[in-house]
Amino acid sequence: MMGLAKPINTTGELCPLWKKDVSKVCHTCPWFTLLRGKDPQSEKEIDEWACAIAFGPILACEVSQRTNQLGAAIESFRNEMKKDNAVMIQIEAAKMEQSSVRQLPKVI
Repeated sequence: MMGLAKPINTTGELCPLWKKDVSKVCHTCPWFTLLRGKDPQSEKEIDEWACAIAFGPILACEVSQRTNQLGAAIESFRNEMKKDNAVMIQIEAAKMEQSSVRQLPKVI
């Protein structure tokens, strides 16, 4: 993210990667990331800097929700196609029946 200066994290916690206070290392770490959007569980707005590893569970929930939505959309599309195909089969069967009736040889 060009132009955004990483803020210095609050003191008190230790970074599990660097084993140092987060206020000393986070702003220098490439995984210290700004996340903006909605929390997929609470729908609260998120606009915060934190470690990308810490955002992992939030992003996993979002991916799971999107995957479920995609699955539902695909199933809905499949059901509509199945209905349309059944109608087309009936139409084609009726056409074939009409054409076979017309093509019967005349018996004298």
